[in-house]
Amino acid sequence: MTGFTVLEPGPLATIQDGGRRGQAALGIPLSGACDRASYALANRLVGNRAGAAAIEVTFGGLVLHADTDLVVAITGAPCTGVPLNAPTVVKAGEVLRFGPPRSGLRTYVAVRGGLDVPPVLGSRSTDLLSGLGPAPLTAGQTVPVGCDHGPMPGVDLAPVADPPSAEVVVQVTPGPRRDWFTDAGWASFTTQSYVVSSNSNRVGVRLEGDPLERDREGELPSEGMALGAIQIPPSGLPVIFLTDHPVTGGYPVIAYLTTAAVDLCAQLRPGQTLRFTAG
Repeated sequence: MTGFTVLEPGPLATIQDGGRRGQAALGIPLSGACDRASYALANRLVGNRAGAAAIEVTFGGLVLHADTDLVVAITGAPCTGVPLNAPTVVKAGEVLRFGPPRSGLRTYVAVRGGLDVPPVLGSRSTDLLSGLGPAPLTAGQTVPVGCDHGPMPGVDLAPVADPPSAEVVVQVTPGPRRDWFTDAGWASFTTQSYVVSSNSNRVGVRLEGDPLERDREGELPSEGMALGAIQIPPSGLPVIFLTDHPVTGGYPVIAYLTTAAVDLCAQLRPGQTLRFTAG
């Protein structure tokens, strides 16, 4: 069988693809890769079809044994010990060891042919909120690789920047419940530097800072939520919804991230600072 064996999974390693689109009416999140640009780049570098399943590695620690010759590309958070942003041949018997990344949080590993695990509701993604899809990778697990791919792109190295390690500034647009907050609350939201909480995960990035002043009390009936929504729970501290977010929520959405900003926020580490700017 063509594929690899997981020797050590690290803190968290999951299989992800483009996500379960069109399932929100059933209460099923989009899921899929958190940093979509890095995931897509990894697949392009090995000539995979768009949407091919890959590995999402959270803060390194993954150790893989190549059971056969493989062509891989590793993108996103730059883990030490492995080749980055370039198609690489890994010979049968060789081992890839992912050290902690120099910056960022999530690293993507695409294998030419894509990961050939059974799809669930049209996707091979692990959804940590609903429990759909394959379980997170475990030691001793063998993952098969498919054969559906296009031509190699003829690129030796993709010249992309590492995720930032300093404060990140992202653009937002006012959300549907901006009017639930005072002007002073909005000014605080768009000027203060928040700190990323250690309670963050694939569902959302939780932020620590000064609570926002509200103009209205009470909560909303549940309403639809989308990727990149910034919800304000009773604590007054923002939560940025990532790909495993719930499809509905009852807390006001003060703003939405732009598309590019979602990928940046997917790479934020606990303790890193973040600032919003109004677009």
